[in-house]
Amino acid sequence: MKSARAVPIGVCGLALFACATPARMHSESELNVAAEKCGLALGQLAQDEEEKRLLFIMETNPTAAKQVCVKQWAKRNGLKPVFIDAVQWVDQ
Repeated sequence: MKSARAVPIGVCGLALFACATPARMHSESELNVAAEKCGLALGQLAQDEEEKRLLFIMETNPTAAKQVCVKQWAKRNGLKPVFIDAVQWVDQ
């Protein structure tokens, strides 16, 4: 006789498996398109090979609209946004 808990546990297991899928590296052009859509400059969104789930946003005091835009894009792409707002750009 099957337990009544067998189905919900199985469903929960599948849901957890779906969350555990590995993040993929996005190309520089994909990140630049997202940056432009969110009002950022090219190169202000980045991923790291070793921490693919993290989306780094390098912007000093990003507006609320920019933050929301980046957070939504990150969520749609299975990434966790990390805002680095203490960036000082050096002109060369």
